[in-house]
Amino acid sequence: MPLRIGHGYDIHRTAPGRPLVLGGVRFESDFGLLGHSDADCLTHAICDAFLGAAGLPDIGNFFPDTDPQWSGVDSQILLRRVIGVLRENSWIPVNFDATLIAEKPRISARIGEMKAVLAASTGLPSSAIGLKATTNEGAGDLGKGLAIAAHAVALIEKA
Repeated sequence: MPLRIGHGYDIHRTAPGRPLVLGGVRFESDFGLLGHSDADCLTHAICDAFLGAAGLPDIGNFFPDTDPQWSGVDSQILLRRVIGVLRENSWIPVNFDATLIAEKPRISARIGEMKAVLAASTGLPSSAIGLKATTNEGAGDLGKGLAIAAHAVALIEKA
């Protein structure tokens, strides 16, 4: 098959005293996301979407949270490595579309900035990146601001 689609999902609980990084962009916030790396759930979902499209294991297999070298790492490094793994396996990223689910902070004003960072990490033009933000309308842990989640789909083609 010359084209393949993958889906990725990630969620991280909020935690005080941590930086909040989404799509490679740091947000002013009184909380961040709990995780081994910078806990950028948007970038993690994008990584998993690309890996899934290629039929490869998820990012936890490539960057395990038991390995201290990934502690606090910038998730854009992980995304660049995922793109490298795709290319090593004769796949080329075509585009991706992602949705971030967060009650706060407000995301929409920073979408252009996030797209620019993600474009630089993937080698895709910003026009090949869909990025949206929504809330969970107060429902569940996401709606209470106890977590932030992201869904992503990615399209790749055989080199």
